[in-house]
Amino acid sequence: MRLYLTLIVIILLLVVAFIFGSQNEQTLTLNYLIARTELTVAAAVSLFTVIGFILGLLFALLWKLVRRVKPKKPSIEK
Repeated sequence: MRLYLTLIVIILLLVVAFIFGSQNEQTLTLNYLIARTELTVAAAVSLFTVIGFILGLLFALLWKLVRRVKPKKPSIEK
């Protein structure tokens, strides 16, 4: 049940981000290390939303993997 609620919230947030982005037809200039590009606000919001989602997913999977691989310390009983 918790998984379904999490997925619904994520999907709703993505839909809101894409709706917000599609309403803005202005262009903006992105300057990064080696290049410069012009994107619409809709494309920029979509791009950064997807990048953020992928990075969050990767960090969550990495955290889960580290917790699974990490050996548990034996408890000392007297």
